[in-house]
Amino acid sequence: MTQTPTAHTPAQGQARAQFTVPAQHPMVTVLGSGDSLLRVIEKAFPAADIHVRGNEISAVGDAGEVALIQRLFDEMMLVLRTGQPMTEDAVERSIAMLRASENGESDGQETPAEVLTQNILSSRGRTIRPKTLNQKRYVDAIDKHTVVFGIGPAGTGKTYLAMAKAVQALQSKQVNRIILTRPAVEAGERLGFLPGTLYEKIDPYLRPLYDALHDMLDPDSIPRLMAAGTIEVAPLAYMRGRAHPRFTNVLTPDGWRPIGDLQVGDLVIGSNGEPTPVLGVYPQGEKDVYRLTSQDGAWTLCCAEHLWTVRTRDDKRRNKPWRVLETQEMIGNLRVAHARRYELPMLTAPVRLPEREIPMDPYALGLLLGDGCLTGSTTPSFATEDPELAEALEAALPGVALRHRGGPDYVLNRITSPGDVVTLENPVTRVLRELDLLRTRSHTKSIPDDYLYNSDDVRLAVLQGLLDSDGGPVTQKDRTCRIQYTTTSILLRDDVVALVQSLGGVASTRRRGAEGRKPGLANGREAEYRHDAHVIDIRLPEGIEPFRLARKAEKYRAAGGGGRPMRFIDSIEPAGREETVCIQVAAEDSLYVTQDYLLTHNTLNDAFIILDEAQNTSPEQMKMFLTRLGFDSKVVITGDVTQVDLPTGTKSGLRQVQEILEGLEDVHFSRLTSHDVVRHKLVGRIVDAYEKYDSKHGTENGTHKGGRGRQSGHKGK
Repeated sequence: MTQTPTAHTPAQGQARAQFTVPAQHPMVTVLGSGDSLLRVIEKAFPAADIHVRGNEISAVGDAGEVALIQRLFDEMMLVLRTGQPMTEDAVERSIAMLRASENGESDGQETPAEVLTQNILSSRGRTIRPKTLNQKRYVDAIDKHTVVFGIGPAGTGKTYLAMAKAVQALQSKQVNRIILTRPAVEAGERLGFLPGTLYEKIDPYLRPLYDALHDMLDPDSIPRLMAAGTIEVAPLAYMRGRAHPRFTNVLTPDGWRPIGDLQVGDLVIGSNGEPTPVLGVYPQGEKDVYRLTSQDGAWTLCCAEHLWTVRTRDDKRRNKPWRVLETQEMIGNLRVAHARRYELPMLTAPVRLPEREIPMDPYALGLLLGDGCLTGSTTPSFATEDPELAEALEAALPGVALRHRGGPDYVLNRITSPGDVVTLENPVTRVLRELDLLRTRSHTKSIPDDYLYNSDDVRLAVLQGLLDSDGGPVTQKDRTCRIQYTTTSILLRDDVVALVQSLGGVASTRRRGAEGRKPGLANGREAEYRHDAHVIDIRLPEGIEPFRLARKAEKYRAAGGGGRPMRFIDSIEPAGREETVCIQVAAEDSLYVTQDYLLTHNTLNDAFIILDEAQNTSPEQMKMFLTRLGFDSKVVITGDVTQVDLPTGTKSGLRQVQEILEGLEDVHFSRLTSHDVVRHKLVGRIVDAYEKYDSKHGTENGTHKGGRGRQSGHKGK
């Protein structure tokens, strides 16, 4: 659009501008059908005379008004050049933006053309875009900030624009899932008494979210995306129920603790083996729980909505990131072509526990637990065909000498000094008594807690002693080497499994019954087996050396080591109802170690999460929702603080959160007004009238004192 020289001089105090519309733009696109756009402009600038001749438009009047008209036509031409048509509504909003800039009500950084041509999403032949300056700033804030609050009256597009940004993020692979939620406040605790299925009960409260989804996605694809967990639509009360039974063990630096005993600030162990603080503890009440079991026999209990980080073989082959699924999403879908579908993450490093004082070298303890005689009826002894182990044991036990009795047998004698009395106790016997291991036999041995929950160096040394004495590498053609350990002690079996798991490995067990087994040989004579044997197959991560004994270590390395430890979900089965609780931790991946060193979490990662109608959340619900935020996620919270539907006396979480989080880095509050209403024009005037009435009569929270407000209606586009 260009301004041409004036044809004649306007009256004193007036200005004149003349515009030429380029030939490629028909005048009807500028003036509107039946001059409808021109009438909108003339009505907005009554003090100016606007004339049209051919493809030329002239305006005469107040200098300020004429300048605004010129800017308006310039902005209209910029919009038309993008191929987007101008509408009466777009012209009105352009004029409002220009006047706001002229009056200093906005900073003027965004022009009407920039607002009206910002496309968010194109779907099914239509484009979704902001229509007002505040809407554009709201959309821009969603791009720039992790947590955005969209606060304003009904019809300002708060939810609809957030939904469009969520779908855009999903389609561009910025997130892996969309989670949409609303508080179903009208039903309250009575939801369970309503007739019908769960989805029939909650549908009325979530209908606006479904409607927006159908506007933005192929309706046929929505059920598939929801079945896959890519899109989740649920009431807020159901979102938070990702829980364990209160008695479920969680690993802490001091050992295992029931999750129900944890408090905010306590430390638990994360997937990197390091302690991480608990950020939130949320009791969930009684819920149906399921037993999730992995192929190595590890298991834990959780509710149907509990979150698991998993990946499939296809994910791994295509180098896709790990996904987060609910327990219920995987039920009935655990196999593909007879193979287990879902792999679970493993510890990325051995668990870091505080170092404890111990009375005996950990490697020596492992050797004695494996092949030592600890009955206490005789001097402690050790049996091995490897002199290397006897030498290592002697070197690790100060004040003790190993006397070879012949064959594999060695006696652990106390080294005497001149003047010693005969009654001095053998140092090994004394330590065994201190560790409560004296008088144990092969089927009753166990690892003391001071060794089981010690530093990773101590734990590995104990395991190496056990494997050097009673374990070994097992090689198979074209396969990596696994490690096998055998014991007749159930306690020792479980302790060895725990050692392996704490170092980032996996261990599966099987039992060989004593009954019916061919007798073994002891001193050349047959000896019946009196106790069942427990065989443990072990795989340890690369960099963890299972053996010190040279011949075993060489065989293990020659076979290429143990490969990569892996865990897959084997089964998910109902396990009754229990009182439950969920926690949130500060770890970057949100994972923490639960029973059997399984890694799980309750936080929403790689997700675009929208909380709609947030004015109907309590302060506790708002805190719970915000602290569920995971990494690489984005949260948009929308609501209208004049439409609170909470019981009298309950403060709105949306009102309180503004006092708490205003000014916090990476949190943004976008406030929309009646000028941003994009429904019928009358809606904006109704909103203004109510605000004026409320202000005049001193109403509180948009409701008359002593009464309840109304839930805002369906969100507009």
